[in-house]
Amino acid sequence: MFDRPPSVFTAVLVHIQFKDEQIHEDLGEFKELVSSAGAQTVTIVTGSRDRPDAKYFVGTGKAEEIRRLVEDQCAEIVIVNHALSPSQERNLERLVCARVLSRTGLILDIFAQRAQSHEGKLQVEWAQLTHLSTRLVRGWTHLERQKGGIGLRGPGETQLETDRRLLGKRIKVIEKRLQKVAKTRQQGRKTRLRAGINTVSLVGYTNAGKSTLFNSITGAKVIAKDKLFATLDPTLRRVELPNQQWAVLADTVGFIRHLPHDLVAAFRSTLEETVSAGLLLHVIDASSAEKLSHIEQVNEVLKEIGADQVPQIRVYNKIDCCDMKPRLERDEHGHITRVWVSALKKQGLEALTQAIGEYFAQPTHRHWVSIPPEAARVRAKLFEQGAVIAERVCQEGWLMDVELPPLLLASLGSDAEILLKQIN
Repeated sequence: MFDRPPSVFTAVLVHIQFKDEQIHEDLGEFKELVSSAGAQTVTIVTGSRDRPDAKYFVGTGKAEEIRRLVEDQCAEIVIVNHALSPSQERNLERLVCARVLSRTGLILDIFAQRAQSHEGKLQVEWAQLTHLSTRLVRGWTHLERQKGGIGLRGPGETQLETDRRLLGKRIKVIEKRLQKVAKTRQQGRKTRLRAGINTVSLVGYTNAGKSTLFNSITGAKVIAKDKLFATLDPTLRRVELPNQQWAVLADTVGFIRHLPHDLVAAFRSTLEETVSAGLLLHVIDASSAEKLSHIEQVNEVLKEIGADQVPQIRVYNKIDCCDMKPRLERDEHGHITRVWVSALKKQGLEALTQAIGEYFAQPTHRHWVSIPPEAARVRAKLFEQGAVIAERVCQEGWLMDVELPPLLLASLGSDAEILLKQIN
C-alpha cells in the first residue's frame, strides 16, 4: 500500500504588519486565499516590523515562536502572507522543520487547482517552474554532490545541476507551446477587428462577481463561485445591445494585490483579450470596504500589461448587499462612466447594456494626422485596419487623412497617444 498525502493540510499562518504601504497585505484577504487553497488554519501569528529581517523575514524571536507553534500544533505547513526570497524560505524551513510557502507560492497553487483548459495548465506550469527555478536548492541539498556508483558515473555534473538543466528544458518546451497558443488567440482578435466586431472585456479584483455578471448578461454557464480566482480560463460570448447592435463579451481572470510577475507573464496571451478590447467593464464589489484599494490595484495591473489606455466603465456590483438601487452616472460630457448593478439579482443589467451600446454608437471622426518615421508601426496598423483615406509624404514623415472610430483607437494601445496628441 502507498501512503496517500492528506487532502487538507494543517497550516500556521504568518502575517506581519509593515509601515511601508508597498509591502502591506490584507489579513482578511490572506485568510480567503488560504481557504481557497484548501488548507486548514490552526493558528495565526501576527506581528509588526519596520522592515523585513534579512535571514527569516519575521525576525529571530518571531521565527522561534513559529517553530514552537508548528511543533505544538503538529502543523504541516507554514504560509507567510508576503513574498519571501529563496534564502528566507530555506532558512525558515530549516528552523521550523516544516514546509514554508510564501504568498506568491500560495497564489500559484490556487491557480494550479483552478486551471481547466490546456492553455491554462500550460500557463500555470510555466509560472510554477519559473518560480521554482530560483528555489531549486530547497529540498535538494542532500544531492549537491556528483553522481557516483555503478551505472551512475557521469561527466561530473551534480544532481542539482541536472535538475536545473531538466527544468530549463521543460520551461523552453512550454514556452514554444504557449507561443503557438498566443498566435491562435492573436489571429482570432485580428479577425474580429477586421470584421468590425466590438469587444468588451470584464476586468476587476478577484471575487468581484465578474463571472456572475458574465452569466447574467450572456446566459452562459461559466463557473461562478464565492472563491478567489474561480475563473482562470477566458470565455467569450456574444451579447445583444440596443439598436440592433451586438458585441463580444470576454470574461477574464481576476486581479489581486501584488499579483506575482510570473503569473502576469504566463497569462500575457490571455490578458491580451483585455489589451485589445474596445471597452473595459471594471467590475467592483460595491459592498467591500476595500473597494478603493481594489480599484487602484486593478489599474496598476492594467498599466503593467499595457491596457491602461483602454476606455473604462466602472460597474459597481453586489448592490443588493448594501441596499442600493440600480442607476447610471454620467460625466460632464454626458458619457456614462459608472453603473450600479446586482449580477446575482439581475438588477441594472439593462442600464449596463445601454451604457455599452451608447459607447460603441459614438460617431467616427475624420482627422489629418502627421506620423513621424519612428512611428511607422502606427502607419502600418492604420493601413491594416483600413482607416486611411489619403496619404501624402512630407519632410516630417507621412501626412494622413484617417477615420478613427473608438474601437480602432483602443486597439492601438499606447500607440494611440501619437494620434490623440494631434487630435486634441
